[in-house]
Amino acid sequence: MHVHILGICGTFMGSLAQLAKAQGHRVSGCDANVYPPMSDQLMQAGIDVIEGFAPSQLTPAPDLVVVGNAMSRGNPVVEALLETTIPYTSGPQFLRDHLLDERWVLAVAGTHGKTTTSAMLAWVLEYAGMAPGFLIGGVPANFGVSARLGDSPFFVVEADEYDSAFFDKRSKFVHYRARTCILNNLEFDHADIFPDLAAIERQFHHLVRTVPAHGRIIAPAADANLARVLTQGCWSEQQSTGASGSAAHWQYTLLDEAGSHFRVSHQGEAVGEVHWPHTGLHNVQNGLAAVAAAHHVGVTPDVALAALNGFAGVKRRMELLGEVDGCRVYDDFAHHPTAIKTTLAGLRAKVGEAPIVAVVEPRSNTMRAGVHRASLAAAASDASRVIWFQPPGVDWDLHTVAGESGVPAEVVADHQALVERLVALAAPNSHIVIMSNGGFGGVHQRLMHALQNRESG
Repeated sequence: MHVHILGICGTFMGSLAQLAKAQGHRVSGCDANVYPPMSDQLMQAGIDVIEGFAPSQLTPAPDLVVVGNAMSRGNPVVEALLETTIPYTSGPQFLRDHLLDERWVLAVAGTHGKTTTSAMLAWVLEYAGMAPGFLIGGVPANFGVSARLGDSPFFVVEADEYDSAFFDKRSKFVHYRARTCILNNLEFDHADIFPDLAAIERQFHHLVRTVPAHGRIIAPAADANLARVLTQGCWSEQQSTGASGSAAHWQYTLLDEAGSHFRVSHQGEAVGEVHWPHTGLHNVQNGLAAVAAAHHVGVTPDVALAALNGFAGVKRRMELLGEVDGCRVYDDFAHHPTAIKTTLAGLRAKVGEAPIVAVVEPRSNTMRAGVHRASLAAAASDASRVIWFQPPGVDWDLHTVAGESGVPAEVVADHQALVERLVALAAPNSHIVIMSNGGFGGVHQRLMHALQNRESG
């Protein structure tokens, strides 16, 4: 079958393309921005990619068109598609119909931590010899790829609440028919498609409705928003996660402040410890959820914890880009106040009084709309200094956020000026954390080159 994918260079659609290719389909696609790393991955997979949305790419007609959720009415190829009789579907529906049929789906949903928890869970199953398939919105270092078919019935999928396509406004995750479902947390996000928190809770309730009675839902005991979702109706087994001393089925006990060493208990009984290089309470909670989910498919806690000890992280999730003259530079995907806060708190606990410079680009649709601006200053309070990047086209001023900061803060609106400022602030034993869910004008690489040139010069 010839599958043509509109919007192929996004993480989800590009990964889907590679899975379809691995199944034996002929795969092609198009996008407006065809550039590495996804363009390189697609080329290596033998997938033809067209730059732009010319209607001519539908001639000769493919057997099926998969439409990414970034595509909208008015797009030339979308309008041409609708004038034909070529079958079309959304990415999540294609995944359901062509890759997940008859598989045991382990889905990871939530506002934060989906990518990392999915990567942890896939690695735990791999370590246990279960050879899972997976589709993850990032590249787990233990695998080096964001998706694979796998050699077993088990498939781990990062289950996003964003809508599926212009013709299907349901959340992606309702398509997957999960048997094991992690609900990491729930906060307001995606202000471009959800009017309020209640609208997101309704979509999560729809997800819960798809989990079978013999399935399992794993959720933190202390999340009030998720509790409201589950009280709307739940027909599956539930297991909870939480801190020691709570009534949760699965519990963690921090053995150091940074979250790099913790103990796990199940039903009140200690089952082992994790020592890893990662920091932050959010990663402890992610790991605990992964252990609980793996247990549902038969992985014993001792094996799961041994796997977590060897978890190598995910690209762009507090990824250490390098150290130059004693200054360590990190790339992090945080784009919500909660994620900013937990990430910086974990690093602060690890490095003590060492200087931390946080660089934040409010790039997501929700951040650009200013929905969370009242929470931003406090979210970065564990940094020693904060640089807020003012993106073009944002109609609210980040100087207000900088003025509310309890630590030194400033606003920069030019990528080169930002790099020069960071070079000036870089010092031995300091840590620079660059937070953005986009390419950020290549600031990460430009900073590393500038620091290396300074050191060699």
